[in-house]
Amino acid sequence: MRILFWGTSPFAIPCLRALVGEGFEVVGVVTQPDRPSGRSRSFEVPPPVKTAAIEAGVEPIFQPERPRGDVFTESIRALEPDISVVASYGHILSQETIALPRTGTVNVHASLLPLLRGASPIQAAILEGRAESGVTIMRMVPALDAGPTILKASTPILDDETYGELHLRLSELGALALIEALTLLELGRAEEEPQDERLATYAGKITRESTRITWTHSADTVARHIRAFDPVPGAHTTHHGADLKLFGATTTAAPHHAGPAEPGQVLAVSGNGLVVSCSAGAVQIADVQPAGKRRISAADWSRGRGVQIGDRFGA
Repeated sequence: MRILFWGTSPFAIPCLRALVGEGFEVVGVVTQPDRPSGRSRSFEVPPPVKTAAIEAGVEPIFQPERPRGDVFTESIRALEPDISVVASYGHILSQETIALPRTGTVNVHASLLPLLRGASPIQAAILEGRAESGVTIMRMVPALDAGPTILKASTPILDDETYGELHLRLSELGALALIEALTLLELGRAEEEPQDERLATYAGKITRESTRITWTHSADTVARHIRAFDPVPGAHTTHHGADLKLFGATTTAAPHHAGPAEPGQVLAVSGNGLVVSCSAGAVQIADVQPAGKRRISAADWSRGRGVQIGDRFGA
């Protein structure tokens, strides 16, 4: 089976490596262009999948700004792919591109479809307090994540699991599910099941506003919110008017000596981190990242007099 692989972010790397490792013929990779990086924007960084493709010896590598146009289309058509595999590529493909390979295009999506279609299913699963997540291998159609499902694989969301931790587990699970789904397709044993549109939910793009911490929510909600954006882009609040990102959140009991407190008020500072009041309960914060600085432990930040008991975040 000749495979054209589409991917950009780290989520796609286990899929690409699994394809190569299992002996599938990857005839090319499509990924996004190198992007300027650094404060001066003076050097460009390749997307993670490009680096992985080079390491695996896969070529050619295409990096169109947009996956369209006659020249690009003819270039990938010349590879004569049997199927395209898409995993966290970052652009919507046209119907012409989806239908170009002999047997069409499949996608690796990080949710149990039709739940959590869209750009941020892993973050949304944590935000919503779901007990499980998973991956779906589906047939791609022009509508967003709406094609027939070929294979699903589920996994529990662990207590206090962060986006970064769940992302890593789902990327590996997705690679295993992809190989199984392609094998079924090769053998003619894949059963493609239409999605039930009545059950569809959506997870939109992450915005700066969506990562802002609302301290008037319950401690459980605030802790999930912080974990959903840990390590990137980071849930944020303000401290003395400056932006502050928080990481490593768990629910905890307020200290016995703490009296009435406002939501967002720092109740305790110790080697274990900060304890911050919410509308109901409190959260413990392990790490912080002040504006313009690196991520450090909350304990180190407090020893540097960055925060004191009684300070209020987000006020």
